[in-house]
Amino acid sequence: MQRENVHDLLAFLAVAREQSFTKAAAKLGVSQSALSHTVRQLEERLGIRLLTRTTRSVSPTAAGDRLLRTIGPRFDEIAAELEALSEFREKPAGTIRITATDYAIDGLLWPKLQIFLRAYPDIKVELINDYGLSDIVAERYDAGVRFGEQVAKDMISVRIGPDVRFAVVGAPSYFAGHPPPETPQDLIGHTCITLRLPTHGGIYAWEFEKDGHELRVRVDGQLVFNSIFHILNAAVAGFGLAHMPEDLAKPHVEAGRLQRVLEDWCPSWSGYHLYYPSRRQSSPAFALFVDALRHRGT
Repeated sequence: MQRENVHDLLAFLAVAREQSFTKAAAKLGVSQSALSHTVRQLEERLGIRLLTRTTRSVSPTAAGDRLLRTIGPRFDEIAAELEALSEFREKPAGTIRITATDYAIDGLLWPKLQIFLRAYPDIKVELINDYGLSDIVAERYDAGVRFGEQVAKDMISVRIGPDVRFAVVGAPSYFAGHPPPETPQDLIGHTCITLRLPTHGGIYAWEFEKDGHELRVRVDGQLVFNSIFHILNAAVAGFGLAHMPEDLAKPHVEAGRLQRVLEDWCPSWSGYHLYYPSRRQSSPAFALFVDALRHRGT
């Protein structure tokens, strides 16, 4: 295979996976016009249209999709093997891409990673804030972070945090005009601050449990966010009730900025887990990363 073909195929893969010349160019560190020219040259040499271009989107043609499915995994295997060579280095090295929510990144991953990254300066970690429960294989992440109940059975799962209990809270200014809910069903009559899950059914339904009885309530309100920290700020400002990890709400409850309700209906979840495909080849850098995050509490 000629060298230019390898370069052009990598350019095509980036565009096909991102479905955007702009995003692919940023990822590859080249200009959009240069990337477009590279892909066009590949199409001309092959005599086949690989991408369908419109003013708003880019998508693979039937031929492009076949090329993506056949050569994409092979280039991924080459990249994995090159990364695995880091075991022959004196210092572990490589890049690890992780998807997690902002709460998990801020409260769980970052405190541990500060120590890890200083100990292994040749290891790079990319943290992507995501509430969409993305397919880590399709999106080419090395691993993801979710609550234990959300991890697929075919994944390797490593517990990295203690159990997490949720709380329903509101500001005193909100309760000045609204009676506190006594049951989860009462939330239907309240203004709630909601969380959007981009790829998992839209607005998150609040989950409750009491005496073995599980209940999901689809709440509504004036505000929708995709960040738990924005939800917290809106709740403190009095814009409605919020559902969040109690550790996040606790300082504001203790300071009187928030009041807790429905406490006997709020269950504990089995904590955050790091998960990754069972077929993933574990590089020395990734093995060290997993060990650094592993939960060692009781």
